Amino acid sequence: QVVFALNQTLLQQESLRAGSFQIPYTTEDLIKHYNCGDLSSIIFNHDTSQVPNFINATLPAHERITAQEIDSYFRQELIYKRNERMGRRVKDLLEEHPDKSFFFAFGAG
Repeated sequence: QVVFALNQTLLQQESLRAGSFQIPYTTEDLIKHYNCGDLSSIIFNHDTSQVPNFINATLPAHERITAQEIDSYFRQELIYKRNERMGRRVKDLLEEHPDKSFFFAFGAG
């Protein structure tokens, strides 16, 4: 899976350099939408998230399965488990210090 992910990443980077593939948004787009309070599904949806996406309709069936497994793994580890850890930490802090004020800031992932 690691070799597959590395190869797909390199292929994507080569396509970007060759101009045959473009990222659907720029960092400036993300900053602009964030500053405007526009966290729309267009910018922050599954297809344009920061989690690498290796699923490609042109892949052979066995590689598509590998890509889906990697995609599922990344989402579980980088999004869901991270959110659970942050939630537990926030809950623990609030319970340990009920008379204290806190400010928590979370990214859009």
